[in-house]
Amino acid sequence: MRPLVATVDLAALRHNYQLARQCGPGRQAFAVVKANAYGHGVARVVETLKPLADGFAVASLEEALQVRDVAPHARLLLLEGCFEPDEYALAAQHGLDVAVQGDEQAHWLLAAKLDRPLNVWLKLDSGMHRLGMDASSVRRWHARLAEAEQVAELNLMSHFACADERGHWLNDRQLECFASLVDLPFTHRSLANSAATLTLPAAHQDWLRPGIMLYGASPFAELSAETLGLRPVMTLTSRIIAVRELAPGETVGYGATWRSERKARIGTVACGYADGYPRTAPVGTEVVVRGRRVPLAGRVSMDMLAVDLTDLPEAGMGDEVELWGAQVTIDELAQACGTIGYELLTKVTARVPRHYRS
Repeated sequence: MRPLVATVDLAALRHNYQLARQCGPGRQAFAVVKANAYGHGVARVVETLKPLADGFAVASLEEALQVRDVAPHARLLLLEGCFEPDEYALAAQHGLDVAVQGDEQAHWLLAAKLDRPLNVWLKLDSGMHRLGMDASSVRRWHARLAEAEQVAELNLMSHFACADERGHWLNDRQLECFASLVDLPFTHRSLANSAATLTLPAAHQDWLRPGIMLYGASPFAELSAETLGLRPVMTLTSRIIAVRELAPGETVGYGATWRSERKARIGTVACGYADGYPRTAPVGTEVVVRGRRVPLAGRVSMDMLAVDLTDLPEAGMGDEVELWGAQVTIDELAQACGTIGYELLTKVTARVPRHYRS
């Protein structure tokens, strides 16, 4: 069996959710489990958090039904709402909360014949300019939906564009826009994502929406997960499957982009970009073998990558390699590759087995 595995630490997952709740005492928190729980496996993540979580949040009806299979009674929010008119009946059938982010969705809702009313979250575009209504439209739809038979709770939500940049001017503007609707009698309000949950108490409304922090990655470039008290949830490991000796001047990998400047020992590791390890990882990006860091040699290929073992002569065939985890964090690797931890975690492919430990 190929030795690559993603090990998911369920105790760390629980810790990170509880930390989110501690950041906002008295608030409730939707655990965001979209995109297969950020690549961690939605069924096991939901099963683990079900005794703790106040609710879950996903991006689509299809994702919601996966959660419903595991948590039939949990509060469950569709962050983008319904994409087609007939989805409202299914949302009602499965007891979902739905975002309503524009006039079209609101009209669909009012035209829907439902078995039971829905908890509705009007989405305010407070400055992200991706989804949502402006403040005047929220006021207009609040007046119409507050008495609609299709609506149980009427709630308000919005989303930050720059909460991961502390002190950014847009954060204050979005807070002011959200606060401008304080006079409207919404049942619940929600604004804080992971970054705002961790560092922006003014955004802590009735419901928090922690996402990336649940999985032990930092939403900030300048604050590590460890500094924030988060624990890494996924560790990606494989093993060395071949070792070869190179003379000075020999090259490694596609394009012959790495050349040995001395006698070198090169280890081949069973992991590549088809598994989700980034092809953009530059030469010198570090992995861990026998507790020591060693650099990548050459380009990452589809199923394999090479590491320079010259300064670790005791390393050899079968040795475990940590690609990311507690020793090389997902955020460190993402920064080296010019991306974010969100992307790397969600790109771990289905052919990588997930092993769970609690």
